Amino acid sequence: MQNNMLQTQDTMAAHGHASAPPSEVVASPTSCQFISFRLGRDEYAIDIMAVREIKGWTDTTPLPNQPPHVLGVLNLRGAIVPILDLRSRFGHGMTETTAMHVVIIVNVKEKTFGVLVDAVSDILTVEPEEIRPVPDSEKTGGEDYLSGIINADEGMVVVLALDELFR
Repeated sequence: MQNNMLQTQDTMAAHGHASAPPSEVVASPTSCQFISFRLGRDEYAIDIMAVREIKGWTDTTPLPNQPPHVLGVLNLRGAIVPILDLRSRFGHGMTETTAMHVVIIVNVKEKTFGVLVDAVSDILTVEPEEIRPVPDSEKTGGEDYLSGIINADEGMVVVLALDELFR
């Protein structure tokens, strides 16, 4: 995981994303770490333990008869990885990809996926009690993949439950 963490930080730096050197990331034994990213003006986060790597956008090979949020597949060092447009998955239309977009490669229940996002923001280290529950509102059925909210310096960050998102 240390190698993945360094690779993630190197990739973030290569794409102009600030990151703290590993020695500056202070985590208690109970703290949780997340990679935060942007979709438009919204900020989301996923568990850092699920992140395999972060890479710049490259074109995918489309597959027939897939849901609209599945952009296609990518050959990642011999592994065929489906790439999902998170903006489309959330019902906000398709992303018009540019070289500035980023793909976060994640492992979910022994499967590998890539998620297309606008930009990676930061590595967040929080205590479990700092993660607030998603408020009850009128349920539409798509809230199962929201696992909590973190109050960060720049505003609120919505934590995603990847296992529910890719179910």
